[in-house]
Amino acid sequence: MKLAWPIFLQMLFSMALGYADTVMISRYSDVAVGALGNANQIMGFLTLAFTVVSSATGVVVAQYLGAKKKDQMDTIYTVSVAFNLVLSVVVCSVVAVFSQELLGAMHVPAVMFDQANSYMKIVGLFLFTGAVTNTLARIFNCNGNTVIGLVIMFGINLMNIGGNYIFLYGPLSFLNLGVKGVAVSTTISSIFGMISSFVMFRIFIKGRISPRLLVPFPKSILVKLIKLGIPSAGENISYNIAQILITIFVNTMGAVSITTKIYCNILCGFSIIFSNSVAGASAIITGHCVGSGDYDFAYRRVWKSLVIAMIVSAVISCSNFMLSPYTLRFFTQNDEIIHLGQKIMFIAFILEFGRCVNLVVIQSMRAAGDVVFPTLLGISSMWGIAVVFAWILGIGFKLGLPGVWIAMASDEIFRAIVVACRWKIGLWRGKSVVS
Repeated sequence: MKLAWPIFLQMLFSMALGYADTVMISRYSDVAVGALGNANQIMGFLTLAFTVVSSATGVVVAQYLGAKKKDQMDTIYTVSVAFNLVLSVVVCSVVAVFSQELLGAMHVPAVMFDQANSYMKIVGLFLFTGAVTNTLARIFNCNGNTVIGLVIMFGINLMNIGGNYIFLYGPLSFLNLGVKGVAVSTTISSIFGMISSFVMFRIFIKGRISPRLLVPFPKSILVKLIKLGIPSAGENISYNIAQILITIFVNTMGAVSITTKIYCNILCGFSIIFSNSVAGASAIITGHCVGSGDYDFAYRRVWKSLVIAMIVSAVISCSNFMLSPYTLRFFTQNDEIIHLGQKIMFIAFILEFGRCVNLVVIQSMRAAGDVVFPTLLGISSMWGIAVVFAWILGIGFKLGLPGVWIAMASDEIFRAIVVACRWKIGLWRGKSVVS
């Protein structure tokens, strides 16, 4: 819990960063909310390229620290940050040049198109700042300094909310920038986060990130990071591609379904945040234990963490459903959206049981070095269950958005059963990356 509570707040603030934009722009119009939602989904998918190395960094750093091998840490830090910086610059270029084509492929309604395009061009040019910040956050967490990421994310949120207020309601509201103002605020706060992360790294980790450590180039470390990172990121990449296709399905259902999906995703985020923080803390401990060869402690720790996460997740998701008639009115007064949203939140209550197991167990499997199986399972389940049945139930049987959510719940529960059995059997043992 000492590791988990700062991760919990860090994730809460990270989630709030995007939601603050949604809530504050919702006072303008539901159309603007849809524009931001579609733009963020596209950029969220593209930024998954950064997780290839950043996720592997967490595995390698935790296991090397557990094995008391600290002589290569600065090189690992430098390779991780440098690779993500180069990759993120490429992604920034793609977003800036092809934003219209990407939005067109998503079938974004014409009424939302221009606002989504403006937001993507401004925020997309500075996506590299988030890539560097997230990589350094992984390093902080695996060193046991989870409070550092919390402090940085809190500062980013303050700057973002303050900037949104200035552009939307404050001294610069006369410019009537709307979505563009929100994009500028998001960008400035992201730059602040990157600079703060470097400063915190020098003060608390006392490590060194230097181009000199890349000469001669540490090819073996990069290869190890990529071999671990591609499967580790594969599940997230598969999930987000599947979600983009599902969003395309939803975009054909009309503006009410589009907006309801965005609002319900916000509320559902609060259900998984505790599970995610416990999963992150358990993964850190698992990585250290596997690095030192103590597999039995890691095995027991994950089951205990899972029990805690499922109890709290159930309470939060149940409360989410019970309070949804009131919480949805915080975003909109449209009765059609609120009625549809209540149905979604009931299905989400069931979905969260499966998602909780997946978060806790799969993150610990990755931390142990078992990275290929979760990816193969995720790809087959997400596409074979979530996507296929989202189309069959949502469009084919005309159940609309509830049909989509039923399909996603089925996917989560199926994968939860499989990964729990794998952890029980112990097929994740013996996959340490440290000799």
